[in-house]
Amino acid sequence: MQRRYSEYTIHELQKEISDLTEKAQKAEQMGMVNEFAVYQRKIVMAKSYAMDPRRFKNKETYEIQGAPGEYLKIRYMNGIFAWGKRLDKEGNVLNEEEALPIALLIEE
Repeated sequence: MQRRYSEYTIHELQKEISDLTEKAQKAEQMGMVNEFAVYQRKIVMAKSYAMDPRRFKNKETYEIQGAPGEYLKIRYMNGIFAWGKRLDKEGNVLNEEEALPIALLIEE
């Protein structure tokens, strides 16, 4: 039975991220788009567990990695997930509420 990322040590998470990155590169080279996407999502989750969620603050706004010009204004944190509203550059609400793993948030 596979362990949860929450049970991994930082060293184990770093090794997992390295292994998943290698698998993702191989999948991409072989044109296996769906498999590549699965590895990318796993990498984001492993990176999120390797981060300290206390670095992200409620009511603060963070740019979303992979979505230029889009931001998440955090309403609250739940583990490694930041819950909030997605905003555009002008501050217009694009999505009422969603949760994103913290590895997708860009700290400035």
